[in-house]
Amino acid sequence: MKHDARVWPGAILLSWALSGGGIALAQTGPAQSRGELLYTTHCIACHTTRMHWRSDRLVSEWTSLNAQVRRWQGNAGLQWGDADVIEVARYLNETIYNFPEPHPHSGAGGVPLNLHSRRN
Repeated sequence: MKHDARVWPGAILLSWALSGGGIALAQTGPAQSRGELLYTTHCIACHTTRMHWRSDRLVSEWTSLNAQVRRWQGNAGLQWGDADVIEVARYLNETIYNFPEPHPHSGAGGVPLNLHSRRN
């Protein structure tokens, strides 16, 4: 059986593309953290970044940040556990507040901080 040499490169390329080889070439941005996903899904409608910069804000350090996240998720009826509250507080701290976080095992403010490891 004789094969046309011009068909083989096209057949190989088509086979590679159909097998998902082209997927490896697609580049995606960094994955969102759980805290960012929760915040953008449940909080951003009312809590724009402008809210976090107002002069009469109730957050002044890490413990009060955790307390406010816990308070507002409760007001919204979200029923988040400690891990979700910490992740959202961590996201806000990393992107807006930059408060020093207590040692992961200290449990400052009654919050067990070792529920999730920090994201890299």
